[in-house]
Amino acid sequence: MEFIKFEKVRDGKYLKNYELTYRNKAGREKKYEMVSRRNLNGVEDIGGKPSGVSIVATYQDKMLLLHEFRMGVNRTVYNLCAGMLEPDESIEECILRELYEETGLKVKHISKILPPSFAAVAISDTTTYIAFVEVEGDFEDHTSENEQIDARFYTKAEIKSLLETESFSSRAQLAAYFFAER
Repeated sequence: MEFIKFEKVRDGKYLKNYELTYRNKAGREKKYEMVSRRNLNGVEDIGGKPSGVSIVATYQDKMLLLHEFRMGVNRTVYNLCAGMLEPDESIEECILRELYEETGLKVKHISKILPPSFAAVAISDTTTYIAFVEVEGDFEDHTSENEQIDARFYTKAEIKSLLETESFSSRAQLAAYFFAER
């Protein structure tokens, strides 16, 4: 694929829409639409800066899952605790803040933070970290009026059952599957 042109086509409050033009392997022009959470000055900026984190959290032998309403799919789905990095915030600070805001829980130990990965390669350059943490504390609701989240811990058996019948985000589904099967 040969890159030809990059153009911003819409500047939304949270998402920026871009159109990329390529010459495909047959020699024809192919226009491709994508979105970004950031302002991109050119094709070289695509995927350049991580925007947030997804948190795989455990407590003893249970896994934290959020059952939350997501406007983008107009339904309640099982999801990981996650959020966006604030300006000048470290990834560790983001993990602590997002976990507390969405659940009231505190981080006991950060086991691993994976390098940023693409969240939706077919439509966006958004990259996020995935963090594995042990948590402690009690659930408290610190969410905004725009969030509807029910956070709780699930056993492996409960997760196996949920995986057969419930809607998940893809990252939460993958993390839940591997948690329940290990």
